[in-house]
Amino acid sequence: MANGAAKPLMIELKGVSKWFGEFQALKNVDLTVRSGERVVVCGPSGSGKSTMIRCINRLESHDAGSIVVDGIELTDDTKNITAVRREVGMVFQQFNLFPHLTVLDNLTLAPMKARGMSSQDARALAMQYLERVHIPEQAHKYPSQLSGGQQQRVAIARSLCMQPKVMLFDEPTSALDPEMIKEVLDAMVELATGGMTMIVVTHEMGFAKQVADQMVFMAGGEVVEHASPQDFFNHPKSERTKTFLSQILIH
Repeated sequence: MANGAAKPLMIELKGVSKWFGEFQALKNVDLTVRSGERVVVCGPSGSGKSTMIRCINRLESHDAGSIVVDGIELTDDTKNITAVRREVGMVFQQFNLFPHLTVLDNLTLAPMKARGMSSQDARALAMQYLERVHIPEQAHKYPSQLSGGQQQRVAIARSLCMQPKVMLFDEPTSALDPEMIKEVLDAMVELATGGMTMIVVTHEMGFAKQVADQMVFMAGGEVVEHASPQDFFNHPKSERTKTFLSQILIH
């Protein structure tokens, strides 16, 4: 990536390890993400991908190593955790929308509560991001009235309403029907081209080829391969990466 070195460091993981009882989910993981970079993380199920990004906004605590987000180290200090979460948006497999609130109310809740925004300003911001994900006409509907793809786009808009510096996506299309995947990926591509710093856990390799600055392949809790998309897809070094790509890539 040209001029990437000039961009400020946004996320840095050094020697990050995580255990669940006897099981080591992350083994000495290193990762550096600069402002505006898009990193796609892939790998087989159970490889530690989701655990890694959940550690970045402290949904999981790491047991060893260090995680620094926008200059703030994640420790047990709740003040640091709150500060990091304010800057990091996250979109999950499940949409996690409040079913009893309209789309608009789902979007305005956090900016009003966490950022002290007025109702009028929060609504204006919410409509701006609903426009960005191309569903402003759904503002007054309830989540149950929307398709899965629309709900996931609402979830993306809701995260954007907190105006984060980083967006984390944990397999955002895996719960969707095939015909709805493209609309969500299109919204993410738009976000990526707008310069958002993103870490995306996904099996959507077409999306990865389109937007990624870095490809990270994980297996067994480790980063097995870390390369540019061109090298990753055309010249993978690890046998595990080659096997994975042969299974997942549909030319």
